[in-house]
Amino acid sequence: MESIVFLGMNPAMWIVLLTILVVFGLMLFTKLPGDYVFVGSMVVFITTGVLPMDEALGSFSSESVIMTGTLFVIIAGLVYSGVLQWIVKYCLGMPKSYGKALLRLMFPVAMLSTVLSNTTVVALFLRAVKMWARRLNIPPSKLLIPLSYASCLGGTITLIGSPTNLVIAGFYADDTGKTMGLFTPTVVGVFCLVVGILSTLALSRLLPVRKSQEDALENVSDYTVELLVPTECPHVGQTVEEAGLYNVPGGHIIEIIRFDHEIISPVGKDEFIFGGDRLVFSGDVERILELRKSHGLVNATHHVFSLSEIDRNRRLQMANVRFTSPLVGKKMEDTDFEEKNDVVLVAVAREGERIRQSPREVVLEKGDTLLLECSPSFLKHPDNYQADLQLFDSEKVPNIGSKTVVSSLIMVAMILLSSFNVLPLMTSCFLAAFAMIITRCCTIRQARESIDWGILLIFAGSVCMGLAIEKVGLAELLATHLLSFSGNSPLLTLACVCLCGIILSELVSNTAAAAILYPVAYQAALTMDVNPMTFCIGLLIAVSCCFASPVGSPTHMLVYGPGGYRFADFMRLGILMNIVILAATLFITPIVFPF
Repeated sequence: MESIVFLGMNPAMWIVLLTILVVFGLMLFTKLPGDYVFVGSMVVFITTGVLPMDEALGSFSSESVIMTGTLFVIIAGLVYSGVLQWIVKYCLGMPKSYGKALLRLMFPVAMLSTVLSNTTVVALFLRAVKMWARRLNIPPSKLLIPLSYASCLGGTITLIGSPTNLVIAGFYADDTGKTMGLFTPTVVGVFCLVVGILSTLALSRLLPVRKSQEDALENVSDYTVELLVPTECPHVGQTVEEAGLYNVPGGHIIEIIRFDHEIISPVGKDEFIFGGDRLVFSGDVERILELRKSHGLVNATHHVFSLSEIDRNRRLQMANVRFTSPLVGKKMEDTDFEEKNDVVLVAVAREGERIRQSPREVVLEKGDTLLLECSPSFLKHPDNYQADLQLFDSEKVPNIGSKTVVSSLIMVAMILLSSFNVLPLMTSCFLAAFAMIITRCCTIRQARESIDWGILLIFAGSVCMGLAIEKVGLAELLATHLLSFSGNSPLLTLACVCLCGIILSELVSNTAAAAILYPVAYQAALTMDVNPMTFCIGLLIAVSCCFASPVGSPTHMLVYGPGGYRFADFMRLGILMNIVILAATLFITPIVFPF
């Protein structure tokens, strides 16, 4: 009790502070999904009486949460009508130097990220950039980190560029009764974007040259072996296990192709072997070829494991292991992932090199790239695997046509109606989402499936956390300590807030960082009797500047595997980028929004 009195904190403050620390620890050190963690914090606040139930549950009706859900539908319309694919196809061109290539890449990515989810933009550009890099004879690793950085910086230019912006704007509206405009952060965001692009150009020599893990898995014939079962083979009529062909030295059987082109995959231990069968093995090619002598098998006449030649119902799909995946530290053979999802692990690549041992015996590490053979049902049910894997090379590439123009006009109309104050931003978003559906730019099913409910739960939980921090007086207490440290200097206080935002965003989601720091920043501004908008915009930029860690942003994780990166690759350039953007923020924000 003495420590509580000494720190001037009542029990409610301690509950909120400990809950924040637990949330921080769970997101940093465990594999629990973020939505579970944040909803759990809401339960704590309700059960301990920190917040009444109606106030806590009111977070779900927050304007930022509702608008984010609406934006998911608008993005679906742009994706399924081909707008983003058209931009990817025609905006890159053939620049004559690496510096010009960076500019041709980073500028359009940043502009798209002003109105769309940066994760969506990076996912759509990813494959195109890899192919483009080959044509330009530039290692993809020299372009993929800038791709991710540009999307993060572009998200700071408009209020809808990042859901975190909406969260901060929602807090600000609740506290002041004033709403931010769509382009409120634009001047500061554009300045930081220009500084970020120029800094990336200047520091580009720090970008590593890595061999892409995806490249290591490109030629299927390099890591699968097909052997034919002759009619006189002594193992005809035996099961795969009886013949000693289920698990073989250096690999395992992944498919049997019957003489009538019937596909058997996955292969069970009790599957019978017939003359004329093609047995497809995955693993160490040299060791598997020894089966020709030991089991009386012969080479197949040609390599057919391209799936399209045999069975269009199954396909090859590449994915990387998420940093928080339950598969990390496990062998695939020790899990039920393949059986549960009807997939077969064909190969594993790590740091740009395929691991030449039986894939199912590899102890998986975060960031590993997996080559899977899967059925269409696997791709249609992302809920079954999205906690484990991040897929890339989506097969959903719509045709560009009349709906491309329609969805573009809808998006432009939404921006104009909001920016000229004809309609509130929320109303404009609702109308745009409705228009996307009635014009068939996306179907109702596609719109429904595009909504990421996990993200919405995280946002609602962050709004609830911010409310709790402010209501119990913890924000005021932390602001007082912050001011005593900064000597009541507005600029130094802003620097402390932004630095804390950058550090937190490298470790937890930027939404969580914003929820924790906004009440402190706002209270500090009130105490010093300065413009709270200065602190809001500074924090908005800071929590997007998570450049030094691949776990700092979902876009970093998207490029981590395809770029063949190592953890330290992000730190080498990212720490300097964080410092540069912090300095740019502290310079421009007080000019545009004076204290």
